[in-house]
Amino acid sequence: MKTLYTAKTTAKGGRNGSVKTDDGILDMDLSVPEGMGGKGGNGTNPEQLFGGAYAACFGGALQAIAGDLDLGDFSVTASVSFNAEAANEFVLSVILDAYLPTLSIEKGEELVNKAHEICPFSKATRDNIDVTLNLLVDEA
Repeated sequence: MKTLYTAKTTAKGGRNGSVKTDDGILDMDLSVPEGMGGKGGNGTNPEQLFGGAYAACFGGALQAIAGDLDLGDFSVTASVSFNAEAANEFVLSVILDAYLPTLSIEKGEELVNKAHEICPFSKATRDNIDVTLNLLVDEA
């Protein structure tokens, strides 16, 4: 395996702390959402960070699979849920909504399924968390 890039990010103070990359591009405070028993606040949280990363990576996988196919003004939205299975047992689940406005349902489903096979985040989560894939297209 040949390493192409390594991102280095440090988290301080847990969920009420901060995250910062070694190059300083990402430097954010964290807040625990009210729904998780926190005070909320202006900080982001691990689920938002993971969702943004997964959505962007999945979008890149769609572009790689599409090749020269025009995806138009496409987008991927990741909804990341923090779920309690039992006391002190937590799991994530993800819903990926891929909006592919220029494609037919058949072609869109093909691309989404193939992207899910090659996306590094999909590979990392496969058989570890529930991931639901949704395709959104414009009606003709």
